[in-house]
Amino acid sequence: MNCPVCGKELVEKIFGNVRVDVCENGCKGIWFDWLELSKLDEKNEGLGEALRQALKYPRVNDANRERINCPKCSTPMHAHKYQSSKEVNVDECYVCGGFFLDSGELVAIRDTFMSEDEEDAYAQKLLDEMPDYREAEANLEKSKQRKEAIRRYTRFLRLSYYMGGK
Repeated sequence: MNCPVCGKELVEKIFGNVRVDVCENGCKGIWFDWLELSKLDEKNEGLGEALRQALKYPRVNDANRERINCPKCSTPMHAHKYQSSKEVNVDECYVCGGFFLDSGELVAIRDTFMSEDEEDAYAQKLLDEMPDYREAEANLEKSKQRKEAIRRYTRFLRLSYYMGGK
């Protein structure tokens, strides 16, 4: 498998109990198959010399880089913020579920990893910044109240009401 950024061959490495593919002779990026990144995104996860080597490379990420293709299935990958780090963009393949991290991004993810409470607060902050979110939330509450009022009103229209049932 070749690196989606520089085209060099990816080399399989073991980061504790997780096998990943590293662009060892090129850009130093790392390919994670589906669910592998979640096993290494916190500081206390993974071990070994290969992981130590991968974590020492400086962060290199070209924000102007064109969209890259998945090295596994050749599908164009999607760049977005990593779910547990509001500061790090990653490239994800929506077909096979793999992630490609540029050099230094694994360190950045581990350094900015959010707790569950921080994730909830960050998600709420994003929602609060959406212009139509509050209005939609208010409309949803009104809709729930209307549904309950209709349910109570139609209770009188049912025969079971007059027959002693609920």
